[in-house]
Amino acid sequence: MAEEALIVIDLQNDFCPGGALAVEDGDAIVPIVNRMIEATPHVILTQDWHPGGHSSFASRHEGKAPFETIEMDYGMQTLWPDHCVQGTRGAAFHPDLDWTRAEILLRKGFRPAIDSYSAFFENDRATPTGLGGYLRERGIRKLTLVGLATDFCVAYSALDAVKLGFSVTVALEACRAIDLGGSLAAMTDEMKSAGVVLA
Repeated sequence: MAEEALIVIDLQNDFCPGGALAVEDGDAIVPIVNRMIEATPHVILTQDWHPGGHSSFASRHEGKAPFETIEMDYGMQTLWPDHCVQGTRGAAFHPDLDWTRAEILLRKGFRPAIDSYSAFFENDRATPTGLGGYLRERGIRKLTLVGLATDFCVAYSALDAVKLGFSVTVALEACRAIDLGGSLAAMTDEMKSAGVVLA
């Protein structure tokens, strides 16, 4: 029987109320995620982990404001407020998250010149993080994704997981969205079309 895993995406202080890139009600999902962690045999956590001055930060680009987009070597990139800088309180997991049962902690976005929304690939859509291989070697074929934010890191991870042949469910009650210019509806439609189960 295929093993199942829960992937908790970026449940960090900077994505919760009061953080540098706060998702509305981002902290409200913590109790739900904790219950899911308790009930799932395999738990993987991702952590946004940017060096200071990361190329995706608006502060690195003169005259640009957060949430504008620019063309990078690898395609279009949304510019963000400085967030989840390595070693800061903002990059730490939400203090109420019961993450001690996690089998692997995958850090992403640590390459200065490229952002990484997905748990599986950098934003060039080609450079793997290694998570796909880890899961396959462990015999894990079914994935449930939760976390922040629905329309960016959760959606990109779900889409990549389907492309890699995993059976993927996104538990929407345990996610919250940024919804930047209609991004939630667009990414919800894209996930449905790709075969992601939205529960």
